[in-house]
Amino acid sequence: MRITMKMLMGVAAAAIAAVGPASAQQMSDGVVKIGVLNDQSGLYADLSGPGSTWAARKAVADFKPSFKVEVIAADHQNKPDVGASIARQWLDVDKVDMIVDVPTSSVVLAINQIVKEKNKVMMVSTGATADLTGKACTPNSVHWTYDTWALANGTGKAIVKTGGDTWFFITADYAFGHALERDTEAVVNANGGKVLGKVRTPFPGTTDFSSFLLQAQASKAKIIGLANAGGDTINSIKQAAEFGIVKGGQNLAGLLVFLTDIHALGLQTAQGLIMTEAWYWDMTEANRAFAKEFAAANKGNHPTMGQAGVYSAVYHYLRAVDALKSDADGAKVVAKMKEMPTDDKLFGKGQVRADGRHIHPMYLFEVKKPSESKGPWDYYKVRATIPADEAFRPLKDGGCPLVN
Repeated sequence: MRITMKMLMGVAAAAIAAVGPASAQQMSDGVVKIGVLNDQSGLYADLSGPGSTWAARKAVADFKPSFKVEVIAADHQNKPDVGASIARQWLDVDKVDMIVDVPTSSVVLAINQIVKEKNKVMMVSTGATADLTGKACTPNSVHWTYDTWALANGTGKAIVKTGGDTWFFITADYAFGHALERDTEAVVNANGGKVLGKVRTPFPGTTDFSSFLLQAQASKAKIIGLANAGGDTINSIKQAAEFGIVKGGQNLAGLLVFLTDIHALGLQTAQGLIMTEAWYWDMTEANRAFAKEFAAANKGNHPTMGQAGVYSAVYHYLRAVDALKSDADGAKVVAKMKEMPTDDKLFGKGQVRADGRHIHPMYLFEVKKPSESKGPWDYYKVRATIPADEAFRPLKDGGCPLVN
């Protein structure tokens, strides 16, 4: 597919970096080039988009590399063919060394093999499918912030154990939705619950969830699991309120909910919603300082876990490149990332496992009531911390060919 100007709309290139000439000469093409590939203008733009590009540049600025680094960005429009075309252009022609962020699991899986074929690096922050560190794992990819197994394990288990034992799924009909539904259904069944039904919704392209919600309502399931994200989740919750579904005794489970979704919904609509996330801006002084800078540069918006994950992933990538004094061999860079413990101001200490899974704690949050919120973007209270060694699928269970 030919890459058009529209496809590259939003492309932003920014040279960053103090350059030490001797060090720069050791990098391929004299520069470490990072490509932020995401949805810059559609239903996932608020949760990733230009904010993730800012986060990548912020990581470079904070790392203060002794080599030249350039950050560029492009819009994959949530379409696997568009994402694959941009990835090939970047890796073959534009000499990009690492691709980061990549919301939309179908795009993640489409470019995963391209990155391996070119021996470059992909670090996924906002894409969700747990298959990336399972059957689809490669020596060139790292999954950073969350995945469908972690979301299902956190939210699904908590809800079933507190009485939500019958479920109906409204599922986005692509790789992400399928994986999230599969992983949550497994958790529901393992904890004594039962799935009464499920319906698949077109992705992308629908804003009317009324017929799907009516099916869920008719099922009489206690929990309606939303295996979707971004604008789809927002529309589902808004329209469920219009049908009086929660007032009628059923509850919604947002299986992948971002801070920006809650902001769009408002606390009056979103209050009481339980969700699992990897990061929240109001948990530490470092997080609050990052959020303050982010908001100043991004129209007052506060960062999502996906955008914070981009910062953390880029920072660790630069640490590995700095240690190797080279960005030329993508598999070697990823191997170095697995060898070095992770440590940055937003995610703290962690590790990258043999299957490419970044390990860190996850958090079960509940959305505050309007009366509990002290100001703008004060939306979450912590219900539980899921320790790092329990938050993600055990290494032996993923089926990753890299794991002996």
